[in-house]
Amino acid sequence: MDAISQLFSRTTSQGRSIPLILAPMAGVTDAPFRNLALRFGAHLAFSEMVASQAMIRHTPKSLRIASTLHPEPILAVQIAGSDPAVMAEAARMNEGLGARIIDINMGCPVKKICNNGAGAALLKDESRAAAIIAAVVRAVTVPVTVKIRLGWDHQHKNGLTIARLAQDNGARMVTVHGRTRTDMYHGTADWTAIAAIKQTLTIPVVGNGDVIDGQSAQKMLAVTGVDGIMMGRAALGRPWIFSQVADFLNHGTLTPPPGLDQRRTLVMDHFHAMIEHMGPVIGNRAARKHLAWHTRGLAEGARFRDAINHSPDPDTTATMIQQFFDAQPEHRVQ
Repeated sequence: MDAISQLFSRTTSQGRSIPLILAPMAGVTDAPFRNLALRFGAHLAFSEMVASQAMIRHTPKSLRIASTLHPEPILAVQIAGSDPAVMAEAARMNEGLGARIIDINMGCPVKKICNNGAGAALLKDESRAAAIIAAVVRAVTVPVTVKIRLGWDHQHKNGLTIARLAQDNGARMVTVHGRTRTDMYHGTADWTAIAAIKQTLTIPVVGNGDVIDGQSAQKMLAVTGVDGIMMGRAALGRPWIFSQVADFLNHGTLTPPPGLDQRRTLVMDHFHAMIEHMGPVIGNRAARKHLAWHTRGLAEGARFRDAINHSPDPDTTATMIQQFFDAQPEHRVQ
């Protein structure tokens, strides 16, 4: 059974289990964070976006992005680019490195990516988008998936057309972020547009956008009928959101977040994993944003976040984390 079939054949005592997926986020969903999400109930966690040109040049950063810290049940790597041949070669490389799913980025709204004709810019070039999907599907034996937005802007909402092209050219799953490129991450995700895509395609459709808890996940399912739910920003500093959503969908349970001691443990585990994966210099620097998310809503969080931005080494940062949690009032839980 391939990885996509495995993902969508999950069952519980209540019946089919809706896959809960960590969204690919540049600079965020590195191997340590993916492992944290999987530990807290994510069924699949996508890598941060890997630039295909950098991948085929074997740059250290691209190889690290596509690597794992500990074995993952399903390594899913997202690639980005605008050249079908280069994307195909990057896909082959990632399959060779152990990827069991290759995801094509057609939704990144960042100007630097779009100016190179990649990411959401591909929504404006349907023939190139189709050529890339077809080339990547031919290049690998593992399932290929595609992540899209609803269109470039509200005057050009061709997400349904792109989704059909993905299916027709061999993609095994489409994830739809319910916003256009010009929306960036503002406004409200259009779940009815996601529903229209779900109703048209025969391959699995995953919904993305504005799911922040169990109640919103249940509402998305009711509105869209999607086969899976993807969460990104809602998981920042809250990796336990996956288990909370699963508990609500499966049992109607409102599960509380971890207590302070559990949070201290997961933060320290995450920090040490980042140092192990990236080395002391890069890891200590990269950990700062995660530590900021982990400490939102806690006493003296702003002071702590300012202090760690000046921490010179991992030992100092680790001490600061311990001291921060030691100073927390017992009742302060987000």
